[in-house]
Amino acid sequence: VLNTGEVSNLFPQDETDKIAGDMISVCKEAGIPETRDNCLAHFVSRVRDKLHIVLCMSPVGDSLRIRCRQFPSLINCTTIDWFHGWPEAALVSVAERFLENLELPSPEIRASVVRMCGFVHRNIEETAVRFYNELRRRIYTTPKSYLDLINLYISMLKGLQDIVEVKSERMKVGVKKLQETNSIVDALRGELVKLEPILKAKAIETEALLIDVAKQSGEANIVAQKVGQEEAIVGKQAAETAAVAADAQRDLDRALPALESAVKALNSLTKADITEVKSFTNPPNAVRVVMEAVCVLLGEKENWETAKKLLSRSDFMDLLQNYDKDNIAESRLKKLRKQYINAEEMQVEVIQKVSKAGSGLCLWARAMDVYADVAKEVGPKKLRLDEMKAQLAITTAELKEKQAQLKIVLDRVAGLQKTCDETLAEKNRLQAESDTTAKRLVRAEKLTNGLNSEGERWRSNITSLAAEKINLIGDCFLSCACISYYGGFTGVYRDQLIDTWLHQAGVLHIPASVKFSLTTTLGDPVQIREWQNQGLPTDPVSVNNGILVDKCRRWPLMIDPQMQANQWLRKKEENNSVMITTMRDANLLRTLENCIRLGKPLILEDLGEQLEPALEPILQKAVFKNGSRLLIRLGDSDVDYDNNFRLYMTTKMPNPHYLPEVCIKVTIINFTVTMLGLEAQLLGLVVKAERPDIEQKKVQLLLQMAEDKRQLQQLEAKILQMLSESEGNILDDEVLINTLSESKLTSIAIGERVAEAEITEQDINEARGRYLSAATRGSIIYFVIADLGGIDPMYQYSLGYYTSLFSRCIADSERSSDLTMRLSNIINYATLIIYQNICRGLFEKDKLLFAASICFQILRNAGEIHDTEWNLFIRGPGAVERQGMPPNPHPESISAPMWDILYTAEQRVRYVVPPKVLEDDADSAAVAEQFDGYEDPNFHRSSHEAPFEDLCDSLKRNYAGTGVPSDWDTWMGSSNLMTEPLPGVHNNTVNIFQRLILVKALREDKLQQSIAAFVGKKLGPKFAESPNATMEDIYRDLDNKTPCIFVLSSGADPTGMLLRFAKKFGYGDRLNIVSLGQGQGPYAKQLIDNGTKSGDWVVLQNCMLAKSWMPELDKIIFELQERAMKDDGGVHKDFRLYLTSAPASYFPVSILQNGVKMTNEPPKGTKANLLRSFANLIKEEDYEGVAAKSIPWKKLLVGLLFFHSNVQERRKFGPLGWNIRYAFDESDLETSIAVLRRFLVEQDAIPWDALNYVTGHINYGGRVTDDWDRRSLMSILSIYMVPDILQDDYKFSKSGIYHAPPAGASFSGVISYFETLPLADDPEVFGMHENANVTFNTNESLALMATMLSLQPRSGGGGSGKTSDDVVTELATAFEADCPQQLNEDDAGPTTFVIQSNGLLTSLAICLSQEMVKFNRLVRKMLSSLKDLKKAIRGMIVMSSDLDSMYTAFLNNQLPSIWEQ
Repeated sequence: VLNTGEVSNLFPQDETDKIAGDMISVCKEAGIPETRDNCLAHFVSRVRDKLHIVLCMSPVGDSLRIRCRQFPSLINCTTIDWFHGWPEAALVSVAERFLENLELPSPEIRASVVRMCGFVHRNIEETAVRFYNELRRRIYTTPKSYLDLINLYISMLKGLQDIVEVKSERMKVGVKKLQETNSIVDALRGELVKLEPILKAKAIETEALLIDVAKQSGEANIVAQKVGQEEAIVGKQAAETAAVAADAQRDLDRALPALESAVKALNSLTKADITEVKSFTNPPNAVRVVMEAVCVLLGEKENWETAKKLLSRSDFMDLLQNYDKDNIAESRLKKLRKQYINAEEMQVEVIQKVSKAGSGLCLWARAMDVYADVAKEVGPKKLRLDEMKAQLAITTAELKEKQAQLKIVLDRVAGLQKTCDETLAEKNRLQAESDTTAKRLVRAEKLTNGLNSEGERWRSNITSLAAEKINLIGDCFLSCACISYYGGFTGVYRDQLIDTWLHQAGVLHIPASVKFSLTTTLGDPVQIREWQNQGLPTDPVSVNNGILVDKCRRWPLMIDPQMQANQWLRKKEENNSVMITTMRDANLLRTLENCIRLGKPLILEDLGEQLEPALEPILQKAVFKNGSRLLIRLGDSDVDYDNNFRLYMTTKMPNPHYLPEVCIKVTIINFTVTMLGLEAQLLGLVVKAERPDIEQKKVQLLLQMAEDKRQLQQLEAKILQMLSESEGNILDDEVLINTLSESKLTSIAIGERVAEAEITEQDINEARGRYLSAATRGSIIYFVIADLGGIDPMYQYSLGYYTSLFSRCIADSERSSDLTMRLSNIINYATLIIYQNICRGLFEKDKLLFAASICFQILRNAGEIHDTEWNLFIRGPGAVERQGMPPNPHPESISAPMWDILYTAEQRVRYVVPPKVLEDDADSAAVAEQFDGYEDPNFHRSSHEAPFEDLCDSLKRNYAGTGVPSDWDTWMGSSNLMTEPLPGVHNNTVNIFQRLILVKALREDKLQQSIAAFVGKKLGPKFAESPNATMEDIYRDLDNKTPCIFVLSSGADPTGMLLRFAKKFGYGDRLNIVSLGQGQGPYAKQLIDNGTKSGDWVVLQNCMLAKSWMPELDKIIFELQERAMKDDGGVHKDFRLYLTSAPASYFPVSILQNGVKMTNEPPKGTKANLLRSFANLIKEEDYEGVAAKSIPWKKLLVGLLFFHSNVQERRKFGPLGWNIRYAFDESDLETSIAVLRRFLVEQDAIPWDALNYVTGHINYGGRVTDDWDRRSLMSILSIYMVPDILQDDYKFSKSGIYHAPPAGASFSGVISYFETLPLADDPEVFGMHENANVTFNTNESLALMATMLSLQPRSGGGGSGKTSDDVVTELATAFEADCPQQLNEDDAGPTTFVIQSNGLLTSLAICLSQEMVKFNRLVRKMLSSLKDLKKAIRGMIVMSSDLDSMYTAFLNNQLPSIWEQ
């Protein structure tokens, strides 16, 4: 795309044809021939003209450099624009824009906060550079971090202020309620006094009224009784009247249905129906009979003619409907019943078939009959009913009159009763008021007495909360800055950042707490205590880390090499069903999806420096809404997002390099264990082992205190909430008062319990504190071990491994009833065992370094080594003020750097020391008590005030140069500089560590030996020696899930040793070995799978050759450990895994941390070499195994051991030892011992020539390629493989120290003899002069100091208080000024470059001209690099790797490597 602007074959054929067709008209307009090629070319041209490509790449790391090299178009076809960090103006502008609507007290404070934003960002950038320079740890800041800071501040400030405001308002309400209660108490008492006489008067009045009401009520009751009797009579009469009426009504109800039916039938008849009947000339018989019945009822003649006349009448229907049914003549009824009712033709069913009108008239006639019959019975009843009603009316009237009289009486009684009730109610009201007032007084006393102390505290809290609300402007900003920026820094740097920010906030007049603390501002003490109970370390850095994890807006990524954060998070989220996975898990996305859907927390372990791209939407929190659903894109699908989801990421890498594109997506938190945190953990282990009762009580107490404080917090919140939510008079709410009282009582009880618990905790802590020294020693040693990883990538140890080893040391150390003695035993034993255990995995060159580091750190922690003298010893003098420096009296013996150290020691090493207390001297004791210099930074409890006072003058007076007898020459020529008396007063003023400074300055070749002597003096002789480790020792620490890692050195091969050990344990045929390389991974995995089932041993050789397979090996061992921890995991208990590898940075850290390591190289020194070879190759039965020739066997065996040690140790002298460095190893010695044994057993006489030839020319000589080296080898062998060795008085060297053991020496006797040999080898054992050791020892000392220096934070070596940049700049300026001019042949003398007669220069002139070229090249390089270094410090150019190493070298008083090239 960058080169041609097109991508080949981007479009399929059909789209290409369409493009070509569409472009024909365009080409025609442009005047271009419309061929297919022209159309497509014009299309590409138009696209290219309009196409804009923007590539954004980070310059950090190697990616951009590699891409530019692989794709030159990135350089040739682009316009490169380097975007630098935002300038101060941009930072301020952005902050102003975002903070313009934030509510702040004043515009001035807003302007200050805006400036503070830019200051913090810039300060972080500067600190990140210093952090890298000193600790080699990378931290990046980006505009994203800056925007996060501002947005977090905007969102968090209001929330925190609201919380404070709610607390304040509740406390104000509480105080107000208490004040109101206190103010009304006196008024309540006055009301009670006023109410007493009123209550008495009301009681008398009420009693009189009650008597009158009783009398009137009696009279009314008599009248009421009489009226009641009358009411009973009237009621009885009314009941009888109602019964008669009901009886008559029942009879009527029987006739009424028929009547209603007849009326309904009549109403249904129409004029046409009547006309129809009337028109009959000869009607049907049924119609005739019905009409006759109607005529009978109407009193007419019973014939058809009469009937027709009736039907013709216009009022016929009215006549029927208004018929007087109550007064029908009896004669008519008799005739009707006799002739018609029962006739067949009068049946309704019959007449309906003939005529509709006839059926209606039939129904009417029959109804009249029924009604007449009923009316006959009802008539008398009606008469009687009328009589009874009349009587009832008279009685009722009389009753009403009497009732009226009764009402008058009752009204009078009611009036009296009302007056009485009102009086009684008033009395009760007053009584209730009195009771209420009394109860209010009681409740007020409860409230005021119970909450009086709370009220005082609330009042003071209101004031402090008001100030806190204002201070939150600054405190919240600093907290947000901490969350956004400082998670990746260590504790010291965090404190420095906070101090700087707090000072700047004061300068800008931003309100903030005097002593800002992230824990105070954002931490909840109860929650923090709960975290600590769940495993969070108690040190301040770890507590702050916990707050960062809890409050950060981006998902946290924790640098957790000791698994502290991992274990805490597992416990913290245990109740939330936390899930745990790794980046190498094949089911990672499935696990992630489940956690997101179900809202479960997820811990992603063992992250590398690159993150899985699939995590991108999760890290960006790219949640979107679809309807009512929250979704997030995961892979190729949308997943429902639960807001309870939490993601935690941890890495075991101690110093990962996360690029800016990772840093902007996560919150990096440095969870590396701190000294205080580890000390607390180890203290718990010590106390748990020594005093389990105290530790158990401590744990229970912590849990109880956490719960009690949580309840106290809840109770106070409940009390304040109830007070603030109460309405009306609070004293009337008995439930509220009782609840408050109970809450206060509970609160008091819990408070007392908490106070007692705190006292108990102090007692427990005091008891635990007695064991603190052991924990402190353990913590110091661990951090020394942790630093070893900076020397070699294979020196990695997990905290779990270390704590397990420390616990074992506690259990195995010697017991004692005396606590001081017991602690001493633990400290000494743990220090030795841990040293020996770790040394098994260290190369020989690093064992003294390890011992010295332990020793130095112990003494520095104890205050026996001051930082001033330490920096002088480890870094040198730094920038030296040469103006007042005395001249070097002997520059030929004392070099300029040596003189700088001596002068600096005299000038800077000056201390404040405690006064001496003399026995039985009260004055000196009083002076000591009043001494206030303990906090002085120059205080030193183990030194003279000026130990190097007049040192330069002493050297001037008492030293005449090397070889000239003098006091200083005697000391410098001594074989043991640490015990040889120093000249003059310095023997009394210079302590043992300060002697090392003199050794460094005057006898650097003896420095390594002196450090070993110093370590032996302070820690014991065993720490000055290389401890021997055997396979038996290693095997005791192995199990079926813990691999053994053999760390290889040049020429080392542990296979033979491992085969011998396997045969000893019966695993000779069950030891499966595979050498890793291309294609061997699957086979190795198969061997491991088979071994876990059968219990065989597996050896994977040369792991460093299978770099790409190392992640798979890590996964295999991780799964192996998981399976082994399960009862049915399927891992055979006898299975063992052995790995061999040379040091490699890509070797899995988790395997190194949790495995048992062992180096396989010859130990340094003849003594250590002899002891190791004897222990590894010779068993007691082998030593006593040649009975026939016991003396020759034992003496020649020891001779072979000395020969093997000699040829190996000679390598340290370089070309003086061997022209070529040969990789002699134990296999050569093992073969030679086997040959010696065979010769002695099979031959009657000792075959000396054959023995020398096979051993010298074959077993060892097979490696030798140089003739002179072969000659030397045979000469050395002639010292040890000669008949004279059989004599007890034969010695291997002139000193007589080295010899074969006497005849009859036992196995243990030989070991004892080896242990008596000197630690440092004298050159005479190798047949060399003493001077041969000088170069070797100097190089060894320099290498030791360089390695030790590499473990230290980078800082200036001096004590002048200047920054590192200042020191380096001054040195660069001084070197630039002292740099000589370039040499020019024109400036040479007249005879220097004379051309001879043959036309050539002299040999000297040629050599000189060549050296001039080299010298001028060096001068140019020095000048250019010095100028570039100063520019880089000022930020004018990039600090390259060469300039960075030069910067470090200047700080450490070393020669820059670019000047050596």
